[in-house]
Amino acid sequence: MQELSEFDFKKPIFSDEVLQWVAEENLWNLWVPKCYGGLEMSLSDGLKKLRSLAKVDGSLGWTATLCSGANFFVGNLPRQVADDIFIDAERPVCFGGSGGVFGTAEKDGDGYVISGTWKYATGAPYLTHFTLNAKIQENGQDVIQNDGTPMIRSFLLHANQVEIIEDWETMGLKATATHSFKVEEQWVHEKYSFVYNKVHQPHPVFKVHFSLFADLTLWVNYLGMAEHFMEEATILGGSTEDIDQLKVYIGKCDALLSDFATEIERSIKQGHTFSEKYINTVHHEASKSVQLLSQCILSTYPSLGILASTENHVLNQVFRDYFTATQHHIFRKGTTMSRILKDLD
Repeated sequence: MQELSEFDFKKPIFSDEVLQWVAEENLWNLWVPKCYGGLEMSLSDGLKKLRSLAKVDGSLGWTATLCSGANFFVGNLPRQVADDIFIDAERPVCFGGSGGVFGTAEKDGDGYVISGTWKYATGAPYLTHFTLNAKIQENGQDVIQNDGTPMIRSFLLHANQVEIIEDWETMGLKATATHSFKVEEQWVHEKYSFVYNKVHQPHPVFKVHFSLFADLTLWVNYLGMAEHFMEEATILGGSTEDIDQLKVYIGKCDALLSDFATEIERSIKQGHTFSEKYINTVHHEASKSVQLLSQCILSTYPSLGILASTENHVLNQVFRDYFTATQHHIFRKGTTMSRILKDLD
């Protein structure tokens, strides 16, 4: 089997060889239980794996993170549905989709008729199933909950029910192929709907609140790409002071993330749940970390010379991948850099 370092990651889509390697390594199924053919990784071990992939290539790490993160929903599916999808599957099961609410699900008998267009489905060409969120309707009207908000459910559709819209034209993370997708009046049985944090599997990782899971799994991607940038900047002879500062911050952020993962695993083992305050604290620290790493990379970049601005140079690819990743909505906004630096003093 080829080594990961031997693959060409400069193409706008993963090659058959890369996808075969991903299948052999079972990367879509990091969190999936062993009874379904998965690796059943702990939170800490899975985070380390994703970080190592992001360090090799941003698109690889990001796609493995988002797709394995979508396969994480196996824990939210009714047992029979999970059995039907994962047991004896003809090809590696790969979920992916959109977290936005861009469509409707009209109640129809034992299921729903789903229509809409959703953006940013990472790994769209590689997916066997698409996940999406939709507003529930009856007779063309939104179903309103007791708190006055529209009822929203998540759904799982087979890839043959979806039309991919090839509109991913960013400067980086190109091979993630994070295209939009359209669904036109597709009937889906209600058993293929699910709710975040309503769990049907006993494994500890599925007891991690999904907001925490999302923050930590994305956070390790920024750390992996930042470390790759640091190593390439060192080779190019960038400012020693800036590179050393980046190294220090990567170490601090690494330690903080590791502490959070350990703390979360310990809390689950002790039977504790996660308060809104704790969830917000983790998100704040993750966001602060990403902003800090971004500032360090931007400070280092001007000292790297014209090679760092050459499209086919690996450092330029890392730079473009990293700053494309910073546009993910959960880390796009946060506290100011002056507050970040003050907090770290």
